[in-house]
Amino acid sequence: MLLPERGPVRSLASSVLLRSTGRGLFITVSVVFFLNSVGLSPIEVGLGMTIAGVAGLAAGLPAGRLCDVFGPRAVSISFAVLGGLVISGYAFVTSFWGFAAVAALAKFADAGDSVARATLVGGIAAPDRRVQVRAYIRAVTNVGWSIGGLAAGAALAFDTRPGYLAMVYGCAACYLGAALLTLRIPRVSPAPRPDSGGPTWIVLRDRPYVVLALLNMVLVMHLSLLTTIVPMWIKHIGAPGVMVAASGLINTITVTLLQVRLSRGTSDLANAARAQRRAGALLLLACVAFALAAGQPVWAMVTALVGGSLLHVFGELLQSAGSWGLSYELAPSHALGQYQGLYNTGWQAADVVAPALLTTVVIGWGWPGWLLVGVLFLLAGLAVPPATRWAARTRSAYGDAHPGLVVGGTAVAQP
Repeated sequence: MLLPERGPVRSLASSVLLRSTGRGLFITVSVVFFLNSVGLSPIEVGLGMTIAGVAGLAAGLPAGRLCDVFGPRAVSISFAVLGGLVISGYAFVTSFWGFAAVAALAKFADAGDSVARATLVGGIAAPDRRVQVRAYIRAVTNVGWSIGGLAAGAALAFDTRPGYLAMVYGCAACYLGAALLTLRIPRVSPAPRPDSGGPTWIVLRDRPYVVLALLNMVLVMHLSLLTTIVPMWIKHIGAPGVMVAASGLINTITVTLLQVRLSRGTSDLANAARAQRRAGALLLLACVAFALAAGQPVWAMVTALVGGSLLHVFGELLQSAGSWGLSYELAPSHALGQYQGLYNTGWQAADVVAPALLTTVVIGWGWPGWLLVGVLFLLAGLAVPPATRWAARTRSAYGDAHPGLVVGGTAVAQP
């Protein structure tokens, strides 16, 4: 699926491309901007981002509930506008507490928009195409990040406050533009609740789904391996610094080219569970490869790091595809938003916990730490299939297992 047919999916892809480009503009320069232009210390930046991460945890379930009540298109537009306005606030930050407040609001808006977009996919794509559309959207997101990151290189090269502010306002403009593009998508009507009523927060009573969300939270900690742990490990073992950029490039190119292909078939519960199981095994092998890089000649060190990066990205591709399949197929139509919200909360929790935890275990313990982390990934992956079978047996207690929202009163679009 190089380009979807005209319709809601293409409109969503256009919106995501613009938004992710803005994200790439800002995230590439953010730390340097906070340190060199705002004047914060590294400890203050780290603490502020931790506070922001906790704020992101609070967005998932409320955003999902709003989607179930008002429809995901309206919620996505609202959070995109909020995010654009809040991002502009970084231009006026002069203290740690101002930075922490803006970062927390920005993360809250970003997490809420992620839930709304995931729910929106559930409304604009046919049930058997939702995972494929999510995969396509993720590939588009990577392209946008790359475009934004390249553009932000100029600001880093000149290292001036006007250059950084241009990136801040450019990001804000992209967010607001993405909100306008989302208006091109027909309104997605929420599915009615069953006549029998039931609890409002049904997802919190769905124990099998909660277990799967927790297992996915463990697996998704692999994202911190790429962004935080592997760069620190490369420096720790004295590997060539260029390997930091190389590992990122391997990931970006592979996700962009192969996410859609490797997601095929994972809209089926059994295949989605198997994908997560395989992801756990691949992530274990990736951890072993990274561990083996220590104490080796440069050529062997580079080989191990490249091998670990490849194993990691294929594990990432399968983990993402499996999580999308499970999160959609097990969710009742009237609560699709809150089910997506719970899964997103797991992603946010991993983003908060994983950097400090993995740094302590891997950098502090060396190869035993890598092995422990790898085994944790493996065990989480192995637990997904039985948890999925448990969830499948209990669907009648929570409503239909195949969400079916209505787009603009007509049939859903095909990607």
